[in-house]
Amino acid sequence: MADLASRVVIVGAGHAGGSVAAFLRQYGHTGPIDLIGDEPLVPYQRPPLSKAWLKGEADADSLSLKPAQWYQDNGCALHLNATVAGLDRAARTVRLSDGQSLAYDILILATGARARTLALPGADLAGVLALRTAADAEALKACLGPGKRLAVVGGGYVGLEAAASARALGSEAVIIEREARVLARVACPMLSTFFTDYHQARGVTFELSAGVEGFEGQDGRVTGVRLADGRILACDAALVGVGAIPNDEIAQAAGLDCKGGILVDAEARTSDPAIFAIGDVTQRPLPLYDRTVRLESVPNALEQAKQAASAITGRPGPAPEVPWFWSDQYDLKLQIAGLPFDADTILVRGDPAMAKFAVFHLKGDQIQAVEAVNAAPEFMMGRSLIGSRKAISRERLANPSVSMKEVAA
Repeated sequence: MADLASRVVIVGAGHAGGSVAAFLRQYGHTGPIDLIGDEPLVPYQRPPLSKAWLKGEADADSLSLKPAQWYQDNGCALHLNATVAGLDRAARTVRLSDGQSLAYDILILATGARARTLALPGADLAGVLALRTAADAEALKACLGPGKRLAVVGGGYVGLEAAASARALGSEAVIIEREARVLARVACPMLSTFFTDYHQARGVTFELSAGVEGFEGQDGRVTGVRLADGRILACDAALVGVGAIPNDEIAQAAGLDCKGGILVDAEARTSDPAIFAIGDVTQRPLPLYDRTVRLESVPNALEQAKQAASAITGRPGPAPEVPWFWSDQYDLKLQIAGLPFDADTILVRGDPAMAKFAVFHLKGDQIQAVEAVNAAPEFMMGRSLIGSRKAISRERLANPSVSMKEVAA
C-alpha cells in the first residue's frame, strides 16, 4: 500500500489515464497528481469518434470524461500537448520533451496504442488517414459528405463503423480487406457474413482477399488506392484501419518487462513495484482463460484503472471482470462478452435475418464467449454465465422460446 499523500504521475491522458486520476481521488488519495497527455484536450471518450463525432452529434466538450475545471478543483496538474522524453527509474523522475522533470513516488503508464501504418508508396499523401484521436476524426469528417468517396483499408470494427457513418453522411464507401472476410481476427465467420451483407444492403462495397500496393495522388492529395491486381479504386480519402501497436517504447527503454505490450499483474503493476500500467498498452493476465492478453477496450481501461487505484490506495481490488466489447453500426448494436479460447462448438440463438441473434462459443457445456446483435438479454446473461463458469443445457440455449433467465437457472 502506498502513502495516500504520495506523488502520482500518470503518463497518458486517454480514457485509462483520465479514469485512474478520478478513481484515485474517489478512493481517498490526497497527494499531488500530474497527468501528461500528448493531445490538447482533457481526457475524453474515444469510441464515439467513428460514430457520433463523424456525424456531428458529439464534440470535445460532450465527450470529456470530466470538465476541465474538475482537474483544477481536485489537485490534478494537467500537462497537455506534452510528450515524455525519458524515464529514470532510479531517480523516480519523468522528463518531458520541453526539458521539464517531474518527480514521482508512483508512476502510471497509460500510453495507449497508435494506429499501425502502411509502409507503402503514397502513404504520406494528404487524405490518407487514421482514426485514433479527435484530431483524426475531425480530419476524416471534413472529407465526408454527398458526392465524396471513402476507401477503408482494413475490415475491422473501426473501419466498418466509419463506413456506416460515411453512408449516413451521404458518402460512398468501399472496404478493402486482405483476408477473405471482414472481422477475420475478432469475430466468427457467421458474424462476418452478417455484417458484410448488412453493409452491402446499405450501399457499401467490398474488396475482399485484396492486397493494397499503394496510394495514388494528385497535387499532394490522395485520389485512389492501388490494389495488388493493378486496379485503382478512386477515393477522396483513405482511412487505414489495420490494427494498433502498443506505445510501450518508454517502458522498454526503462527496462520494464514487455512482450507485445507492458507486462502487468492482476493489480496492473509492472516489473517495477513503483510503476503501474493500464489500458491498451498492457499485456494483462486473464485468470478466467489462464492466459495473458492485450485488450483494446474501454471496459478493460476502466477495470485496470480501478485495479491500479485500489492497489495504490490500499483498497481491495475489484472483482475480476469478463472482458467485453461493443460496436454500433447503423441500427445494430453488437455486444461481445468473453473470448472464444478453446471453444469446440458454435451455437446460434435467434434469427440473423431479423437482425436479432446471438452466437455462443461453447467449451463443453460452458460458455466461453457470446457475440450478440440487438440481443441484450443474451449478452447480459451470457456475460454472467461466462464469469460464473456455470454449466448450461445446449438444447435450452438454442431454443429462443426459453428465456435466458431460464437457461441460466
